[in-house]
Amino acid sequence: MELTSQGVRAIVDLDHGGRLKSLQIEGREVLVSSSDHPMTWGAYPMVPWAGRVRDGRFEWDGHVQQLPLALPPHAIHGTVYETPWTDEGEGRMSSQLGSRWPWPGRVESLFELEAGSLTWNLRVEATEAPMPVVVGWHPWFLRDLGDGPAEIDFWAEKMYVRDEAGIPVGEPGTPSDGPWDDCFCEMSSNPELRWPCGLRLEVTSSCNHWVIYDMPEHALCVEPQSGPPDAFNRGGFEVAEPGAPVEHWMRFRWS
Repeated sequence: MELTSQGVRAIVDLDHGGRLKSLQIEGREVLVSSSDHPMTWGAYPMVPWAGRVRDGRFEWDGHVQQLPLALPPHAIHGTVYETPWTDEGEGRMSSQLGSRWPWPGRVESLFELEAGSLTWNLRVEATEAPMPVVVGWHPWFLRDLGDGPAEIDFWAEKMYVRDEAGIPVGEPGTPSDGPWDDCFCEMSSNPELRWPCGLRLEVTSSCNHWVIYDMPEHALCVEPQSGPPDAFNRGGFEVAEPGAPVEHWMRFRWS
């Protein structure tokens, strides 16, 4: 699927997780557009959970549920970032949550490209029974577009402390200096990437948690999430019910 608008070209790869494979702004590619590992390229949806779930286990309605361990010993990033999606036309696509998720459900994705912005909507539907949901996106931005490394600017009041497994523990506290692979909340400014070429790209979202991952030399990740990592165990998830889906959006704005 290809979207174009005033010097911008976006390519969506339906076969590999319904991800945004490429985003070219005035001829400059801003995303890591390929990788040998499905977790490390493009911008992909994280549904029906985002980040890690400790040991892939959580309790729901009195029963312990076991998720697939894509990053042993933990589950990570949901069930749809590797699966084929169905083109529904006009920038819309859909995917079933699949047999690796305990409840029947589907997710619908909608892209809207306009002058200076790309909005990405996700809608998660429960088809038979209520189920917990965390929605998120995982963009991999190129650190260097050819003129030197980008800077990332944001301000958050709180940051979760994480253990050796990279999973939040305790209550959020005062943010530390980077580099980060951390979840932030109570943001007082939207994350913005600034490249030496003059391109600026701001990420906004309806989500209230943000994972910032700036450790790779080649990339920067700015990941809006509707709850913290391991939300199914620590709290902070939403519930999708038949006829009452969970919906969120992410938007890139550039200048």
